[in-house]
Amino acid sequence: MYPSRVQASNNLGSFLGRVTQFKRSSTIYNMYYHVLKSEWREVVGPRATQPTWSLMLRALPRALRISRSWRSQRARDCASNGTTRTPEIQVQALTGPDQGITEILMNRPHARNALGNVFVSELLEALAQLREDQRVRVLIFRSGVKGVFCAGADLKEREQMSASEVGIFVQRLRGLMSEIAAFPAPTIAAMDGFALGGGLELALACDLRIAASSAVMGLIETTRGLLPGAGGTQRLPRCLGVALAKELIFTGRRLNGVQAHELGLVNHAVAQNEEGNAAYLRALALAQEILPQAPIAVRLGKVAIDRGMEVDIASGMAIEQMCYAQNIPTQDRLEGMAAFREKRPPKFVGK
Repeated sequence: MYPSRVQASNNLGSFLGRVTQFKRSSTIYNMYYHVLKSEWREVVGPRATQPTWSLMLRALPRALRISRSWRSQRARDCASNGTTRTPEIQVQALTGPDQGITEILMNRPHARNALGNVFVSELLEALAQLREDQRVRVLIFRSGVKGVFCAGADLKEREQMSASEVGIFVQRLRGLMSEIAAFPAPTIAAMDGFALGGGLELALACDLRIAASSAVMGLIETTRGLLPGAGGTQRLPRCLGVALAKELIFTGRRLNGVQAHELGLVNHAVAQNEEGNAAYLRALALAQEILPQAPIAVRLGKVAIDRGMEVDIASGMAIEQMCYAQNIPTQDRLEGMAAFREKRPPKFVGK
């Protein structure tokens, strides 16, 4: 028997209350659109009328238009006590000759940059702001915690969740990784330490990966009674091939930076230095190589590659053609031709 209309309303209200915890983004919106649909069908049954269903859909964008991003109880306690909490995600736009390079610094030292509620909320918010900033030509993910990139899921925090809350949070993590993968500018993961489970999934969502030789990485979820749930089962085989990805996931094997480079998991492996930031310095050098190139052409090249890898080669050629057509009328293309003709370095402006 289906719940009464009052019970259905209460259930829906509770669900929308959970939805408002999350910062609005296209990926998160679409994810919760489908979750809301299944939840509403569950509480009112398949006989729900289309007008009623439409009313429920209109409630979702209102719920997501909350201006204050969700904060954990710890953060709310800090605010009520008049204390300040150090942000777990810090954004820095470089200046001078490196203008156009932006860094996301992950700084949760007490939990080794584990993917907790506050961490994920702040990272989603940072990405939402940066993706609209045309001045960002390259985005580097780095750690402020020596010896660690990202230790993966916050299992202590997850122990306090119910089964349904775990499911919703993992969906949220999956959405976060999709947001990173869909970021319009090139992204680089600077892995100067441990990148395990969700930490490696975060790196896999980036376009390029640099690892210190001493870094340790792996999708180790099967050693914890889990399986990768934030894109690892999909991005690792696309990176390394199906058979090798299965071997690494089935065994929960850990790799150092040199081994990861030999397999093709990272673009470069560098010897670690005394400061513990060798991978970051190499990532910065790589970003500096990308920086002077035409930003629109680079972004469209990323779209052509990413979308083309999801389809057959004939469809991929059509995607490339569409991306190329979008680049033809740009000022940067004309500047590139003029610079070649005049034998001078081009000055691309992103228009």
